[in-house]
Amino acid sequence: MIKREDLQIRDPFIFPVTQQRKYYLYGSTDKNIWGKGTGFDAYTSHDLETWEGPFPAFRPSADFFSDTNFWAPEVYEHEGRYFMFATFRRNDNGLLGTAILASDQLLGPFELHSEGPVTPVNWSSLDGSLYVDQAKQPWMVFCHEWQQTADGEICAMKLSMDFKRAVSEPVVLFKASEAPWTTSFQSPRYPNQDNYVTDGPYLFHTASGVLYMLWASFINNKYALGIAKSLSGVVTGPWLHEEKAFYQNDGGHGMVFRTFEGRLVLTIHTPNQTPDERPIFIEVVEEDGELVLGEML
Repeated sequence: MIKREDLQIRDPFIFPVTQQRKYYLYGSTDKNIWGKGTGFDAYTSHDLETWEGPFPAFRPSADFFSDTNFWAPEVYEHEGRYFMFATFRRNDNGLLGTAILASDQLLGPFELHSEGPVTPVNWSSLDGSLYVDQAKQPWMVFCHEWQQTADGEICAMKLSMDFKRAVSEPVVLFKASEAPWTTSFQSPRYPNQDNYVTDGPYLFHTASGVLYMLWASFINNKYALGIAKSLSGVVTGPWLHEEKAFYQNDGGHGMVFRTFEGRLVLTIHTPNQTPDERPIFIEVVEEDGELVLGEML
């Protein structure tokens, strides 16, 4: 068993299984996610504190399209199968892209389902996340990377019903600088551009039916998590950003889930430095139509 505070993981993503009363945890699990990729491991827990694993949920085949930067897996159930949205750096052009993998089991093995990344081939794109609208149309919401655009973007595009490809052009939902809480990111690799970062979008509805998006950026070069609300109730927005970051103590790339007791819980990784990143869990409370952070679990 592994204690939560001993579990190195970035971009944590929880898939609860009520029948088992078990939480499945996915994330960027390579010891050095900035280099060569090994794969994605998964962990399981009944209490979010002690974890079993690692279980090798994904390992690339010899002809896989990437061998570097395996990031941010998110797992969803669709028509009896499990689909993993994950980011990889392409071998052919060196750009990041989000591909879709599939498995019949939550612990894998996951295998490539789409024909490589479904994000635009000439874009550096990452952190693809699934959103299914009221008409049952699946969308991928993802980041157009700041290293390519300077002002990072959150974009959305429709997916085919079998999750194999995009069936629309990307729509820009907003740019990072549009949020009042973000500040320019100082990067020695890109010193001559005004950098604003977008990371890890995740969409969800509250109990009252409001559509929110979590996404990460930086405040004075410290990792932070923001939250925005769709004023139309649909994925294309417009999106209204909160004045202040939702969490700003060097943590981000978050998602929310319901515990088996019905509590809405945010998970993020913090701090943002390798190899010290750990998952944390914080209750989210809806007060007067707004979301606020509650107690740490």
